[in-house]
Amino acid sequence: MTELFGRPSAAELVAAVAEFLDGEVRSATTGAVNFQALVAANALRIVERELLDSGADAPSAALAALGYADEDALAAAIRAGDLDGRDAEVMSCLRTLVRHRLAVAHPGYDA
Repeated sequence: MTELFGRPSAAELVAAVAEFLDGEVRSATTGAVNFQALVAANALRIVERELLDSGADAPSAALAALGYADEDALAAAIRAGDLDGRDAEVMSCLRTLVRHRLAVAHPGYDA
């Protein structure tokens, strides 16, 4: 993908800040600030993975296969009982959605 704004890309900037927090800030702090720097670095790494996400089409395709535009519409249909009898299809879609979220938020847990 061609970056609209050139380099460094948004993902590269986010990664650099995460590295700074995890390295420089954490090594120079203790206690609550050290922990907050860890949490901030982890949050930035999630943002970086979202920016670099190459599997973003899988959730949309899974939802479209069931006839829904987004997760909110699917959730409403499940609550309303509109998908009764399509358990295997719904479970397949839900697995795709959860795997995608885990791949971004917690790599390694999606396997």
